[in-house]
Amino acid sequence: MSDQELQDLIEYLSEFIKEERVKKFDEILSKRTNHVTVVLEDLHKPHNANAVLRSCDGFGLQDVHIIENKNEFDTEGTITLGAHRWLTLHRYNEPQKDNVDVCFDELRKQGYKVIATTPHEQDVNIYDLDVCEKIALVFGTELDGISQNVIDKADGFAKIPMSGFSESFNISVSAAICMYELTKKIRQSDIESGLDESYKLKLKLEWMKKSIKAGEQLVAQYLEKGK
Repeated sequence: MSDQELQDLIEYLSEFIKEERVKKFDEILSKRTNHVTVVLEDLHKPHNANAVLRSCDGFGLQDVHIIENKNEFDTEGTITLGAHRWLTLHRYNEPQKDNVDVCFDELRKQGYKVIATTPHEQDVNIYDLDVCEKIALVFGTELDGISQNVIDKADGFAKIPMSGFSESFNISVSAAICMYELTKKIRQSDIESGLDESYKLKLKLEWMKKSIKAGEQLVAQYLEKGK
C-alpha cells in the first residue's frame, strides 16, 4: 500500500475516532525512534519481559526483537498495561535454526551495531556508548544473562557501573536504565533519530484500527469498495 493510500485510509478511519486521540497518536509518533532497539534473548518470566516492553513504550523505542531459542515470550502479563499493543515486536523462533544468527543478521542488514549488555566482558559503560551508530541492545535471561552464543557474535559490550555489592540489576531495571541513558544522549545530539514517514503512517493506521471497535472490518469494507 502506497503512502497516499495509507493516508486516505487514515482519513477515512478518522471519522470513527475522537480528534484528540488522533492528535495523541501524532504526538507520540513524533517522539518514536528506532535508532536504538532492544533485543531480548530467551526471557522466561512474563513479569520481567513485559516490564521491559512497558519501558520501551515509555522511552519511545518502537521496535523490539525477541529471540526464542529456548523460551516462548509471553505478552499476556498485565504489567505491560497494554504497552505491547503499541510496539512492533519482531520474533525469531524458527525451529532447527540458531535464532541469534537470524536476529543479528537482520539487525546488521538494517545498519545496527549489536551491543550485548553484560558486566563480564571488556566493555564500555552505558553512559559512554557512542550513539552516532544505530544500536541494538541485547539483554539475556534473568538468571544467567546473555548466552555464550550472543557473547561470541555481538559487535561490542556495555555495562551499567555498580557502586554496591550487587553485580547487576534486575533485567527490567537494567533495560530501563540503558534506555534512559541512550535516549537522553540522542535527544541532546543532532542525530536524526525519528521514524521515517512511511513507517509512521503504517503505525498510525495500526494504532487507529486497534482503537476503533470493529476497526479491521471497517478497513476491509473500505478496501472492498475501492476495488
